[in-house]
Amino acid sequence: MRRYGKHTDEDDIRQRPNRKGNRPRTNIRPKHEDAAEGMVLTVDRGRLTCLVDEQPVIAMKARELGRKAAVVGDRVALVGDLSGKKDTLARIVRIEQRDSVLRRTADDDDPYERVVVANADQLAIVTALADPEPRPRLIDRCLVAAYDGGLTPLLVMTKSDLAPPDELLELYGDLDIPYVVTSREELESGGAADRVREHLAGKATAFVGHSGVGKTTLVNALVPEDRRRLTGRVNAVTGRGRHTTTSALALPLYGADGWVIDTPGVRSFGLAHIDPSRVIHAFPDLEPGTEGCPRACSHDEPDCALDAWVAEGHADPARLYSLRRLLATRERREGD
Repeated sequence: MRRYGKHTDEDDIRQRPNRKGNRPRTNIRPKHEDAAEGMVLTVDRGRLTCLVDEQPVIAMKARELGRKAAVVGDRVALVGDLSGKKDTLARIVRIEQRDSVLRRTADDDDPYERVVVANADQLAIVTALADPEPRPRLIDRCLVAAYDGGLTPLLVMTKSDLAPPDELLELYGDLDIPYVVTSREELESGGAADRVREHLAGKATAFVGHSGVGKTTLVNALVPEDRRRLTGRVNAVTGRGRHTTTSALALPLYGADGWVIDTPGVRSFGLAHIDPSRVIHAFPDLEPGTEGCPRACSHDEPDCALDAWVAEGHADPARLYSLRRLLATRERREGD
């Protein structure tokens, strides 16, 4: 039975009375000025572990945030039960503005970008010198993502007892990237952790690397078991205590002020989201030379002003080569 005619208007619609009163709906949301500040340590199936006043608190995202997702490293505002006791749940009502963002896509054809870590100061790219062999294309892609997201790169080379680092250092020497070389024995004994820790003090560092390079061993050396207890919470959904490499996890750095952010192992690093024009910011010695470039210059075309800038002696030609190699990385699939 049709209740309304074919041509209805708003006056014809039956208005149901509001049993709880006549207060109209509003789009104005509460400001939550009394909300506590926290940092997201890990995300697991819609439950977020946040650090609030040195206390781990399990929280969920408020509905009013819509599709906006919080990721590891985010600074957030929380309300509700902040005691951190078992079976309690707080609510994230605000995600503060991010200082930096590490993003990736599944591949270069995927339009959906994934935020891996927020507010990290640097990206530690862990690569083995042998077993498995280094993958320079993957390193290049991680560098581009770091420069684009506002992170300072750090190259950590492991297993120097199996192969020397000279060839890899020569490849990245012109980029002026800080680096640490470690051996398998040093990783197992923990001796490598001290040298790496010098580069991490006072910073939040995200670690990235593919399987077998020794990333997990290094992270465990930097964050001993007694420090991992801070985030060793019981899973709110399954009821089991666990941490797998399927999600990022922020851990307090042992022996210094700072954070170690362990990320899942990567097989590829898509750059579909990268704007090539932002990569030039990582080359301050070349950036002034782009003033004469044509609009929307890719910095790798015949009319690029950087060729004349470098030819006049304002910068090292090797630096221009490094820039163009990284820019070409977005168009060249990892492994090609």
